[in-house]
Amino acid sequence: MPSSDLTMNPPVTDTGATKTLLLPSRDKSLFARSPRPRSIKLSASDRWLRGISYVWITLFALFCLLPFVLIVSASFSSEAAIRKDGFGLLPKGFSLAAYELIFQAPRQIIGAYVVTVTMTVLGTAIGLFIIAMTGFALYRQDFPFRNHISFFIYFTTLFSAGLAPTFLWITQGLHLRGSYLAVFLQLLMTPWLIILMKNFMRTVPYEVVESGKIDGAGDFRIFAQLTLPMMKPALATIGLFLALAYWNEWYLSSLYLGSTVEFKPLQYYLYNIINTANALRNSVAGANVSISDLPSNTLKMASAVVATGPILLFYPFVQKYFVSGITIGAVKG
Repeated sequence: MPSSDLTMNPPVTDTGATKTLLLPSRDKSLFARSPRPRSIKLSASDRWLRGISYVWITLFALFCLLPFVLIVSASFSSEAAIRKDGFGLLPKGFSLAAYELIFQAPRQIIGAYVVTVTMTVLGTAIGLFIIAMTGFALYRQDFPFRNHISFFIYFTTLFSAGLAPTFLWITQGLHLRGSYLAVFLQLLMTPWLIILMKNFMRTVPYEVVESGKIDGAGDFRIFAQLTLPMMKPALATIGLFLALAYWNEWYLSSLYLGSTVEFKPLQYYLYNIINTANALRNSVAGANVSISDLPSNTLKMASAVVATGPILLFYPFVQKYFVSGITIGAVKG
């Protein structure tokens, strides 16, 4: 019988009641599972070094966490206990007086949160888009005036007009006194963030732009589809700076908003509460009134918790993008 017949039609052995199909033997080694990779065995010195490193990092993390624990503990303590015993890791004379003072007007605190969150989200998104486009334009080698514009942007970091001309320009030139735009527009772009974006763009190979030109893509399409996905570390870093600037802003609000708006940004609202409490404390200091129960230190700590709580919850989701050097794709040539 030819060998091809054995291959295509294996012989069948008749044993009476059943028929057995004779199959060619197969190599079992082909179906054997590959062994699991073994972990590298560390020497005694390496284990000691790793253990010391873990202990040191843990102690350093606890050292950084200690101030936040003190703030939260003091915010739940009574003012009399703080004045008598000082701060501690655990609340002393548990009290919610500071939080009751902050949230005594729920409509105002909710409005302050809405204003701050809205300005932070919109300002971060629009500012990132404008700063990214500016950095991309200054990065383009075929942009003829990029060095001159970069010099003017850098010049503003060395010399500024000052507060008085800026105030006159915002109030009398743009007529934005009492408008949220007076605060929103001034934080939208900063020279330092533009320079940071431009320096990061230098790490993006220029061949990416040239390949887009060869394929017939326009400038905006090259920016949006080729370079923007490669700028995730810079976008995350600059976005965090913008978000913190909008979230922690209170000084511009005190200059341009004041009492002209119903809902103030969160930091400015908390700033007014603290000033009101201090003024009340000073006004009754000489009278026959006990001031030990008037919140002062605990109010400051509670304000810090209310202001920084959302940022602390949001930061872990952004931290993973702070790994620089991310490059999508590759340039071959």
